[in-house]
Amino acid sequence: MFTGIIETTGTLAAVNHKGGESVVNIHCPRLDLSDVKLGDSIATNGVCLTVTELGQDYYCADVSGETLNRTGFADYRLGQAVNLEKALLPTTRLGGHLVSGHVDGVGRVSKRTQLGRTLELWVQAPDELARYIAEKGSITVDGISLTVNEVSGSAFKLTLVPHTLAGTTLKEWQVGRSVNLEVDLIARYLERLLAGNPEQSGGLTLATLAASGFMK
Repeated sequence: MFTGIIETTGTLAAVNHKGGESVVNIHCPRLDLSDVKLGDSIATNGVCLTVTELGQDYYCADVSGETLNRTGFADYRLGQAVNLEKALLPTTRLGGHLVSGHVDGVGRVSKRTQLGRTLELWVQAPDELARYIAEKGSITVDGISLTVNEVSGSAFKLTLVPHTLAGTTLKEWQVGRSVNLEVDLIARYLERLLAGNPEQSGGLTLATLAASGFMK
């Protein structure tokens, strides 16, 4: 699990293709790897990757065919900057929101507006993810925990402050860029509960949730 609070950025240093899968090498001299061991997870542009090789300033990880199909990894180029976050600890401050590192789909930056020191971005999400995206809700974009400030159909607006821009790849995003999206976990599980057999879910419905005060 992760929080969506990016620790630093790294770069895609090498890619070794093996059939329908790949092995990536992430150069990360600013990421503290002293407490990382083989088998640990590092969110790389929002994708939970397992460390298979470790050096002083890099790590390697396998990227499965499923990950290549469901994320923007297939289009990444050598030297591309990526957002990095190590898996959270029980003592970690949950400054963002709970993030699994399991990307739901790929969106695309559709509009970019500079407003003084603040950057406003519109992202077009896949239509099937629109129902999980709510105004003032949380969404993970390329591994970054962000607040949705406006929704229009399957597109949503992000308002980004200088601190977030400085510590992530956001400042490089231009119109047309593809980004990894992970919707809020609670929305996913809530939908599953509501869609299930009422007898199996204890009769959980929108009406019962409203009556209980959960949706106030």
